[in-house]
Amino acid sequence: MTHRLLDIDGAAEYLNVSPRFIRRITAQRRITYLKIGKFVRFDQVDLDDWIQQQRVDARPPA
Repeated sequence: MTHRLLDIDGAAEYLNVSPRFIRRITAQRRITYLKIGKFVRFDQVDLDDWIQQQRVDARPPA
């Protein structure tokens, strides 16, 4: 399995959100990230896991 590292802009593009949103959830530690020196990077596998954690299953009608 290849681990692709993305910067903030790359992660935002991958998730189809704004870079500001990525910075906010990173500061809130709601998403896994890597700190390489002064650089923040996101493993694409971690982003996929985060997407799955955000899933909200539909309820059957009562």
